[in-house]
Amino acid sequence: MTAAAERTAVEPGAGDILAVAREQVLDRGEGLTEQQVLEVLRLPDGRLEELLQLAHEVRMRWCGPEVEVEGIVSVKTGGCPEDCHFCSQSGRFPTPVRAAWLDIPGLVEAARQTAATGATEFCIVAAVRGPDRRLLSQVRAGIEAIRAAGIDIQIACSLGMLTQEQVDELVAMGVHRYNHNLETARSHFPSVVTTHSWEERWETLRMVREAGMEVCCGGIIGMGETVEQRAEFAAQLAELDPDEVPMNFLIPQPGTPYEDFEVVEGAEALRTVAAFRLAMPRTMLRFAGGRELTLGDLGAEKGMLGGINAIIVGNYLTNLGRPAQQDLDMLQDLRMPIKALNETL
Repeated sequence: MTAAAERTAVEPGAGDILAVAREQVLDRGEGLTEQQVLEVLRLPDGRLEELLQLAHEVRMRWCGPEVEVEGIVSVKTGGCPEDCHFCSQSGRFPTPVRAAWLDIPGLVEAARQTAATGATEFCIVAAVRGPDRRLLSQVRAGIEAIRAAGIDIQIACSLGMLTQEQVDELVAMGVHRYNHNLETARSHFPSVVTTHSWEERWETLRMVREAGMEVCCGGIIGMGETVEQRAEFAAQLAELDPDEVPMNFLIPQPGTPYEDFEVVEGAEALRTVAAFRLAMPRTMLRFAGGRELTLGDLGAEKGMLGGINAIIVGNYLTNLGRPAQQDLDMLQDLRMPIKALNETL
């Protein structure tokens, strides 16, 4: 029998990780430890359906049936000075993306279209190391214009690393949530980015949390990390305790150092999503970039039934997504209600 066949033939026993997770996570609401997440990530494909079912039960028990829908738009695209090896917006790589700014009317229209899908969250994103005065002024003017237009949606931002003064400015603007991804495990980060550190990102997230904004922090799966580093990353995110974790899967971008990387296989992606759910039972876990390429239509449904409870609809920053209506139809078919806008707006 081959090693793969032996793995597939494993039967659950007294110390079976899914039995442990059912009691620890589902019953008590305590997330798995790093070592336990690693055991889940090593489960054979033959137990994937069982894992996904447990992750779905955990999501329903500790988060409920609602799904948060979000749209994103880039206010400043390309020309970023950082060398994130996965990113086509880095000015250091010969990618097809060129620097461009979105004007205020375009930003308002993007927010209007996002709200029309039923989304409750609209994220303004910029490809920068951190915001300068011009960018913050653009964001402020955009938020004011969105509010003046009567568009009923919460505003999130993703503008890179922040100073305390910039954090305070965003709070004053009424920014509901701030996205700043750690991207990968601390031990793997220097292989992915060299122009800034994992610790610098963590510091921005600390300031955001202390200022009262919701914290959105996730990463990208499939950037050459080991399975042990995926477990490490899940544990580090659980320690951060973000309100939302976007789950991205690498889309190999032409011109970047990762352009020849292989796409994560569907079963591997689903197993990772479920493992992250078991590590963070109460966290909003969002399908983000790369899911269409990695999972396809059926995989998206499996993910929604395997721990996911939030989704980005429409296009991503420099990549096309599925039509928004297709995802909304999927949620309706799965009888998953879209989260209503909360009254703290």
